[in-house]
Amino acid sequence: MAAYAEAYRRALDDPEGFWGEAATAIDWDRRWDRVLDDGDAPFFRWFAGGRLNTCFNALDRHVAAGHGDRIALIYDSPVTGTVRRFTYAELTDRVARFAGAMRGLGVGPGDRVVIYMPMVPEAAIAMLACARLGAVHSVVFGGFAAPELAARIDDCEPKLVVSASCGIEVARIVAYKPLLDTALGLAKHTVPATVVLQRPQCAAAMTAGRDYDWAALEAAAEPAACVPVAATDPLYILYTSGTTGQPKGIVRDQGGHAVALAWSMAAIYGVKPGEVMWTASDVGWVVGHSYIVYGPLLAGCTSVMYEGKPVGTPDAGAYWRVVEQHGVSVLFTAPTAFRAIKREDPEGRLLAGRDLSKFRALFLAGERCDPATLGWAEKLLRVPVIDHWWQTETGWPICANPLGLEPMPVKPGSPTRPMPGWDVRALGPDGHEMPRGEIGALACRLPMPPGAAPTLWRADARFRSAYLEDYPGYYKTGDAGLVDEDGYVFVMSRVDDVINVAGHRLSTGQIEEMLAGHPDVAECAVIGVADDLKGQVPLGLLVLKAGVTRPHDTIAAEAVQRVRDGIGPVAAFKTAMIVDRLPKTRSGKILRGTMARIADSLPFAVPATIDDPAILDEIRAALQRSGYNFR
Repeated sequence: MAAYAEAYRRALDDPEGFWGEAATAIDWDRRWDRVLDDGDAPFFRWFAGGRLNTCFNALDRHVAAGHGDRIALIYDSPVTGTVRRFTYAELTDRVARFAGAMRGLGVGPGDRVVIYMPMVPEAAIAMLACARLGAVHSVVFGGFAAPELAARIDDCEPKLVVSASCGIEVARIVAYKPLLDTALGLAKHTVPATVVLQRPQCAAAMTAGRDYDWAALEAAAEPAACVPVAATDPLYILYTSGTTGQPKGIVRDQGGHAVALAWSMAAIYGVKPGEVMWTASDVGWVVGHSYIVYGPLLAGCTSVMYEGKPVGTPDAGAYWRVVEQHGVSVLFTAPTAFRAIKREDPEGRLLAGRDLSKFRALFLAGERCDPATLGWAEKLLRVPVIDHWWQTETGWPICANPLGLEPMPVKPGSPTRPMPGWDVRALGPDGHEMPRGEIGALACRLPMPPGAAPTLWRADARFRSAYLEDYPGYYKTGDAGLVDEDGYVFVMSRVDDVINVAGHRLSTGQIEEMLAGHPDVAECAVIGVADDLKGQVPLGLLVLKAGVTRPHDTIAAEAVQRVRDGIGPVAAFKTAMIVDRLPKTRSGKILRGTMARIADSLPFAVPATIDDPAILDEIRAALQRSGYNFR
């Protein structure tokens, strides 16, 4: 491991030298004054004094270098039967024109733009157009309900919302404009204008004076030039669920983000300019930001944007068709996708006859990849299958197997070793490092490398309390795990009540808030229970008010619908059950972790602080009566 060991040591011992050298892969309008600014620790900033434009680095510079005819983006939509290709020159022109359209609506450097769109090329165009102007984009996943969208609008106060008339699922069309209209009505912040991409599958009703048609606006616009901004200025805000239900606006800065992603494309994923990378995710999540849009384009690669599902579009062989048709070298997706494919086609028969000769690696992330799924994928594909670990907050992998730097042996259940710049420790409750092989709270020594979130949007104090206070000198990941004798990291579980559903972090408190609003519910608890497909799914336990005589099945169905209406289908909330009471400590804390272990048929110790141990038997009996399928 000579190459990895040298890079890892240097990044920790000489971060300014290491990342200063990595920064030469990016074009700068003004060189930085300091690579690492530690003057306001623990709020570290990278490339202070430097100026650049991320859109220029992702698009214009490749055209200027003579690569304008290279394919930048492939849009593959089995739900509409569409495949479209954009060269770097074509994509640059589209982005410049839409940036001009946004500029005509008053958007400039530092202004926020919310993007609420499906997986269409215009979503990437809108993101890059914001970067071109120095505006700050905040992409909201199209599956979120109006109240969630409204909360994000109120937090970032955008000057513009960019949306589409609809999203298209396997068997249905989801109209976005009514959701957007409802959100704009709920929000306290008034958004001056919206731009709506009209899709032929569903026409959106437009409000005169506020709503603008994308096609007409872009056609009439003058192209906008790239606006250099400070390396420490925000590129985007991406909201993630907090344990209180209040969304946290993760900030990504301009300079560190560009440097880290460009480095990771070569060192971790091993993808060269002109090669095809397909990240089967959504631009609403950090994975889509980093490795559908910015990473591949910064590296001069071809990125695939896929509007479809791993199964059902049309079958469980959909991924193999895309890999073959577009000559994909590296695929990055969630273990959930492969669990779905495995469930539908366990023998891999739909892979037969496909030419995957250019395909050389599968990367998995979003939640822990179980060894069975990893082994199945390795046997089926006969290429390296790499489980790697990162978070919305980190922006790129904390731990991985760096195929471009130096491939390492795979240990099933481990995302391999920390990447250069990440100093990962398992800490005990007192903050001291745990012995190798023993579980603790996984934390990263400060400073975190470039590309990691420097703070939360307008919430420095919350950033400090959420991530930096529990273990001074460290970033608290919120995950529990261990580091083994070989330095491999094993991520075991979350240490708080944020559950991980198919790679999407959801707050149990947020779901509980929806359930508690039901008129018949006195109190409730939501726990994450193991699911072979999604990793975890939420299970709701409801205690009814005294005197309620309505059928339990009716109340449970209404509770499920409340969550669907309030948060959206992304919550994957399908099961609510009625119980007589909830297990609590003497101080009144609900024992969610203990209930989750009961539901997962795992051994558990009766907490010493429990108010009445008999309640645990009642919960087990209630789960059995309900027909809940214990894992």
